Amino acid sequence: MDRFSKSSRWIALMGRNRAYGIFGLITLTVMVATAVSPSFLAPANVNDLLVQAAPIVIMACGVMVVILTAEIDISVGSMMGILAATLGVLTSPRHLDWPVPLAALAIMGLGAGMGAVNGVLVAFGKVPSIIVTLGMLTAFKGGTEFILEGGWITDLPEGLRFLGTGSILSIPISVGVALVVVGFTGWLLSRTSFGRRVYAVGSNQTAALYAGIPVRWVKLLTFTWSGFLVGVAVLVSAPQLSVIDSGFGTGYELLVVTCVVVGGVAISGGVGTVAGVVMATLLMTMISTVLIFLKLGENATYWSRSIQGCFILGAVLLDHWLRSQKRGWGRGES
Repeated sequence: MDRFSKSSRWIALMGRNRAYGIFGLITLTVMVATAVSPSFLAPANVNDLLVQAAPIVIMACGVMVVILTAEIDISVGSMMGILAATLGVLTSPRHLDWPVPLAALAIMGLGAGMGAVNGVLVAFGKVPSIIVTLGMLTAFKGGTEFILEGGWITDLPEGLRFLGTGSILSIPISVGVALVVVGFTGWLLSRTSFGRRVYAVGSNQTAALYAGIPVRWVKLLTFTWSGFLVGVAVLVSAPQLSVIDSGFGTGYELLVVTCVVVGGVAISGGVGTVAGVVMATLLMTMISTVLIFLKLGENATYWSRSIQGCFILGAVLLDHWLRSQKRGWGRGES
């Protein structure tokens, strides 16, 4: 075996164990950030970083399950916006003034329902998921504008604000909720028959059908789970702000999908772990924070989006290369 072949095998090994590569990038990012500003690792900044990452982690746990079935959901950002607007209308004293617990249940249920609509169109209507969720992205944005009527909501009740800014035993509520979601999603995928079916559907849908797996229902449930978690993410993120406007959730589609794919979830389905997704989310959140520490001003947002695009393109190309290498090794090529 020549040196090039050995290098290819090493890259393939690192690609399959994506967590090692992400951990290395996190370490490098921390070193760069600390060199620029030693206060980067200050407890307050670390706490802010975790709070910022929490809703992204929550939504990523939903989107990764969808992508594991070889589908995709790019409507999560605009779904986040319309759910936040609805939450504001439900709880604002100047609008419906619902009790916070009742409004929270309604938002999670509405999110699950929106996800289920996506799932029905994809699984039973057999419309490509990219088309369905792109259409829903536009529809949800329009719905947000309709609900807010071009304005914004500012008078959120203190009970709701506590979900976004409060802590229990010194742990921010948003971070605690994210940990619960991560733990449950990991258990769901690795310890239950549903999780095994998700991986089977993404690995080979035809074989899954022959094995008696209800593919359409599995896909419907994954989209429903994704929508439900968007609702959960809204409950711990929207109350962090003093204002809910029509721009809430904008850009989260790309960010969440980037975290999922960079975290090792193959865009073709059937491969990926929750741990990789969580680490990738922390990496992407840290990069955004580092760009701010570099004092790029308004350019930090543009750099952040460019980096996200490069990461997702690199992850997709790596997955494609790994599949081609696997086919080559299967034929005995060296």
